[in-house]
Amino acid sequence: MDWIHTLAGFFVGAIVGMTGVGGGALMTPILVLMFGVSPALAVGTDLWFAALTKSVGGFMHQRHGSVDWEVFRRLCLGSLPTSLVTLAWLHYAGISQVKQGLLLTALGFVLVLTAFAILFRSKTHALGALLRTQAPDGFKRTQPMLTVLAGSILGVLVTLTSVGGGALGIVMLVFLYPFRLSPARLVGTDIVHAIPLTIVAGTGHLLMGNVDFLLLGKLLLGSVPGIIVGSKLSTMVPEAMLRIAIAVILSIVGIKLVLY
Repeated sequence: MDWIHTLAGFFVGAIVGMTGVGGGALMTPILVLMFGVSPALAVGTDLWFAALTKSVGGFMHQRHGSVDWEVFRRLCLGSLPTSLVTLAWLHYAGISQVKQGLLLTALGFVLVLTAFAILFRSKTHALGALLRTQAPDGFKRTQPMLTVLAGSILGVLVTLTSVGGGALGIVMLVFLYPFRLSPARLVGTDIVHAIPLTIVAGTGHLLMGNVDFLLLGKLLLGSVPGIIVGSKLSTMVPEAMLRIAIAVILSIVGIKLVLY
């Protein structure tokens, strides 16, 4: 039945290829709920899944110049320290003690947040554009500090659950930089920021024994062709409807995990 893991990787890869969202948000709950993988092992394995897949995407975006390195540095200034602090806390608190309770609850909570982020991304962008237009000087003064804060939040959430770096990160950026970041630079900056964050968080989970590299290989075997197929289907599938369906699924799964 090993092919089922590869099929799951293909499914998640296809969704990411079609919509650009849903990687960790789909993969981690699939591993936990469908395959019975422990939450801690699912989080650690998914972090390396994200690190490897996004490294390829990040390289392509860097080659095309679609990365805002100043925004990237601000995000890392917040995310990497909080990731290390979260890892230290998980280690000293005892991952085996918190994985069934805290990790499941945190995962469910972040999945619901991600669902809302997917649904209200355009409204968040509109709000950011309005504030940027009405009070440009004050908005620009607070951008660096708020970007570091956004990175700090992502550092905790991604390290704890492996979810949130994509959909939540992009929503934060469209609010904070409604005019500065074009769609390509928005996605490119978010992807490149996820690389050091998932490597740091993934390394911490690896040292705690929370990575299954055999499982990781099977997932990658399916995800790579899945992303290619999904990208080709992206022009044929109504993306808006697919995003709504993903948001509904994530909400249901998230609530189930919170109440687990």
